[in-house]
Amino acid sequence: MTVRLALAAAVAVAALALPAGALAKGPVAATVSGPGLDGAVPVRGNGEGGTGTPLGRLVESAGFFAIAFGQEPDPMLPSRPAGDLGPRYTITYKLPGPNGTSDRIVEDVYPYAEPSAATHTQGGQRFYGSMQTRGGWSVAADDLKPLLVSLGIPATRAEAEGGAEDGFGLRWIAVALGAAALVVLVAGAAILVGRRRRPLPA
Repeated sequence: MTVRLALAAAVAVAALALPAGALAKGPVAATVSGPGLDGAVPVRGNGEGGTGTPLGRLVESAGFFAIAFGQEPDPMLPSRPAGDLGPRYTITYKLPGPNGTSDRIVEDVYPYAEPSAATHTQGGQRFYGSMQTRGGWSVAADDLKPLLVSLGIPATRAEAEGGAEDGFGLRWIAVALGAAALVVLVAGAAILVGRRRRPLPA
């Protein structure tokens, strides 16, 4: 048996082990979470790519097929991009599994990285039975950030970095300022009352 025939046989066996229609298929749903978002934001549509739906655009822009199945030309980078990448967001893809189950692939996204948004995927995430994700970094498509902004992430890095304070942090700052103002008012009132009670000179 030649090497080519052996490879073909291996691919056929792998295909039989996968759920029907799962081979090289895209996710059926996804969520995006991170700073400035109210929990995990669902992304719906057709995850095959090229469909124009939010999910289809997301899998293309974030390089899903490259991290899951490999792609030519290979968009993966040899190492982490240099510099401060900014706030991290997480895309969680849901893929159909056997017998009504589902698999998940998690991808980290840095939409505010310069000059281009970057992504990172942990290698070894299992899906479709025996398949595993590639580990590594990649440069995202130029339209990934605008797409994520349309899904609800802040338009600028400054807004995203301040988002963590908007809830818990800013509430405590407001409470502290209110308490300080109350102390000043009480102290001022005490001074006024003290002055009024002073005895008049003889």
